[in-house]
Amino acid sequence: MNKNSIAGFVLIGVILIAFSWYNAKIGKEQERLQFQKDSIAALEFKAAQKASDSVSLQIVGTNSDINATPAEPVAVTEKSSIYKDSLLNIASRAEEQKTVLENNDLKIEFTNIGAQPAQVQLKDYQTYDSLPLMLTKEKGSKFALRLFTNQDLYTSNFAFDLASRTDTTVVYRLYLDSLSFIEYTYTLPEDGFMLDLNVRLSGMNRHIPRNTTNLDVEWTLDMPRQEKGYDNEKNYSTVVYKFPNSKSVEDLGLRKDDATEEIRTKVNWFAFQQQFFSAIMVAKDNFNGGNLTYNVFPEGDPERNLMRCTAKMQLPYIDAPEVNIPLELYYGPNHFKTLKSYDMGFEKIVPLGGWIIGWINRYIIILVFDLLGNFIGNYGLIILILTILIKLVISPLTIKSYMSSAKMKVLKPEIDKINAKYPKTEDAMKKQQETMALYSKTGVSMFGGCLPMLLQFPILFAMFRFFPSSFELRQESFLWAEDLSAFDSILDLPFTIPLYGDHVSLFALLMAVSMYFYSRMNIDQMSAGPQMAGMKYMSLYFMPLFLMVLGNNFSSGLSYYYLLSNLITMGQTWVIRKYFVDEKKIYAKLQERAATPKKKSKFQERLDTAYKAQQQQLKNKK
Repeated sequence: MNKNSIAGFVLIGVILIAFSWYNAKIGKEQERLQFQKDSIAALEFKAAQKASDSVSLQIVGTNSDINATPAEPVAVTEKSSIYKDSLLNIASRAEEQKTVLENNDLKIEFTNIGAQPAQVQLKDYQTYDSLPLMLTKEKGSKFALRLFTNQDLYTSNFAFDLASRTDTTVVYRLYLDSLSFIEYTYTLPEDGFMLDLNVRLSGMNRHIPRNTTNLDVEWTLDMPRQEKGYDNEKNYSTVVYKFPNSKSVEDLGLRKDDATEEIRTKVNWFAFQQQFFSAIMVAKDNFNGGNLTYNVFPEGDPERNLMRCTAKMQLPYIDAPEVNIPLELYYGPNHFKTLKSYDMGFEKIVPLGGWIIGWINRYIIILVFDLLGNFIGNYGLIILILTILIKLVISPLTIKSYMSSAKMKVLKPEIDKINAKYPKTEDAMKKQQETMALYSKTGVSMFGGCLPMLLQFPILFAMFRFFPSSFELRQESFLWAEDLSAFDSILDLPFTIPLYGDHVSLFALLMAVSMYFYSRMNIDQMSAGPQMAGMKYMSLYFMPLFLMVLGNNFSSGLSYYYLLSNLITMGQTWVIRKYFVDEKKIYAKLQERAATPKKKSKFQERLDTAYKAQQQQLKNKK
């Protein structure tokens, strides 16, 4: 390489270094001038505000229209700047201010920090302790839109300007510069539990990269305890979400201490669901997926929080000068009719069971319950009438079950003879063969008493799901029970018994006693034998004791229903035995049927074939 080439390379290097230094100096000077310009504009806005008639942010029911310009300045120096945009530095240091929207059902207090609901009160409801029901408490909620501009921004870190407010609407704005801002418009109608939120991005395409297709929205909510029983409230609380065009909903599971789920498909809405109240966020254009989580607080939490719910979801975004993202927020009760009135599938969050059990609850039990509620104000009486109606509807099955049991009872002496005839183990096949032949001749089915009872199980399970989730029973008293949706207590224990609890539920105790006497009433229907002795013990002692322990923390309405069900069933048993069951007549009919020639059933033929094969094998061995 000659001297001229070396000199050329050195000269080019000197020029590049000088050019880079000059550009850096010019850039810093432009940033300083822009900062001064933004600060001067903010100071002018403050002076204009003082000159005009200002309206306090705390007054509800008055109209105000504040000029939509950047927030008031605070003392910010370039050295203490956190954000690259001077207006964001100003907004990050502004003081908190609050305003309130209120209708006949909700009272929502907004904070300008993050432009979000700070407290939400449901006006017509109270907690178990007769305190105002706050679905969202102070410092218990964080709502943020996450943006990637020339830096990572969370809107919850900034104080928005109150651009305007009316009796039903409040508008907040956050400026990045004089031409770019984020606007939240909250609208609360005169009635109802739905709050509309429109997120408007104006000129933000100047800051957001063009290849961006999603914006992140994050919502964390600490849901306070509202009910008497911690376990019951925890066991019926979770996070629920719904896919677009789906008739069902998904959830993160019940009776868990924590759960999380990543969703990679579109979601229409998600709900932070407590036992009787929920906070729901709806994206009219759907979420593009995200992550949902909940964590349960311990029972002794000093803030009396039940669970922390977190949603990190993705909202669709297009590169345009003006972008509107319509959202809706539901803060309200898990009342089936109220949720259904919004026609978004919200009612599916009420845990009424799936398929058959859910169908029974939605289209039979709730309709009858609501119909009776229109005429009767005492829900204890409504449960009584509902129980009687259910027992009347299934009474044909009950009668059939008892008739089958009566047939088995009158045939018991014949069965005992067969058992005595074949005492040896190797004669078990022959003993079964003759037993089945006896049943076949008399027309008695071994499962005749079981099948009618099995058909009643869906109704029993439906009741088990209905009462703990029935909003109508919440804080409704009956006899000694203060709240039919929670456990009743006639004695508070100074200690906690594992599984049982720290109280004594009288309804659960009476339910166990009624089950014991019902079992004694039917003990004579059971066959003799060593296996039946264990069944009798289970029926007489174990099941009543087990249900007493388990039911001690049930809702008192559920224990009351099972108590009534046992008492009515005992009454039905007495009536059926006295007026419908005549064992002598039944035995005569069975004998008459047995005398009539009857073709063997296919099962009986297979049993005979199996017995003959067994006997042949025994002969071959001998």
